[in-house]
Amino acid sequence: MSVHLMALLQDAGALAIGAGFLESTVRTATPLAFAALGECVSERAGVINIGLEGSIIAGALGATVAAGTLGVGGGFAVGAAAGLLVAALFALFTVGLRADQIITGTAITMFALGLTGTLYRTIFGASGVALDTPTSGVLRIPGLADIPLVGQALFTQPPATYAVMLIAPLLAWWMQRTHAGLALRAIGEYPDAAIAAGIAPRRYQLLAVLFAGAMAGLAGATLVLAQAGTFVEGMSAGRGFIAIAIVVLGRWRPLGVAAAALLFGAANSLQVLFQSMGWSGVPYQLFLGLPYVLTLLVLAGAGGRAAAPAALGKR
Repeated sequence: MSVHLMALLQDAGALAIGAGFLESTVRTATPLAFAALGECVSERAGVINIGLEGSIIAGALGATVAAGTLGVGGGFAVGAAAGLLVAALFALFTVGLRADQIITGTAITMFALGLTGTLYRTIFGASGVALDTPTSGVLRIPGLADIPLVGQALFTQPPATYAVMLIAPLLAWWMQRTHAGLALRAIGEYPDAAIAAGIAPRRYQLLAVLFAGAMAGLAGATLVLAQAGTFVEGMSAGRGFIAIAIVVLGRWRPLGVAAAALLFGAANSLQVLFQSMGWSGVPYQLFLGLPYVLTLLVLAGAGGRAAAPAALGKR
């Protein structure tokens, strides 16, 4: 084999690995982006929803139960509704009764994790659900999918990924260019001034929290219907907390949040790539912890310099 041919094969192999890594990054970032974009809206209204994790796991179970009878589309709809219901419980205490947002969100997350596990075993039994839950599959965009390196990553994805690609710029436009978006931002920054201008903060906060819950439910549904193909107890695996870190890294801006989600998706894909290399002597748990270490670094580093909404977390 000539040196030139070997070089071509090596280049082709590197290109394939790079394309696979980017495709995995985008796919992994999709549920994180759903949850983080919803949380971005909630936090711009001054409400930090620590119960986001509960909405994600509720959405995952709801999608699993519904997909068998209603199909993939019905599964996504029920997943969003399940996440919204958990968020409604959170809103009842935080927006309605003005309870502490951190304590309430933590309690609701623990409640949702326990409830979904109990319901899962009750519905599907000790053996669990079979690995044949309907999934959305991949939608390949002809022509664009053939672009070297990025074609597979951006244009050979499940429909949920394309939905996130549309939602992020639409949210950015809505926040900057519409009266409702400006009112939402005013509530998170200067609630007294917003009230003086005739804006009803509680109504906006309620709608923002419900939107965040529905988006988190879609994140859970994506985990089941576009990735895993089944439900596993605790499969949210801290994604709700990672989504909150993504909002911080994205500076509370939808496009920045979407870019930050890709960074965390890359961290997760990187740990999978490291494990596949079979490095001897290195515990695989170190690789599994990579996304969570990144979360801590973001909160410790970027969080101190980021300009959070002035009224965030205040009752």
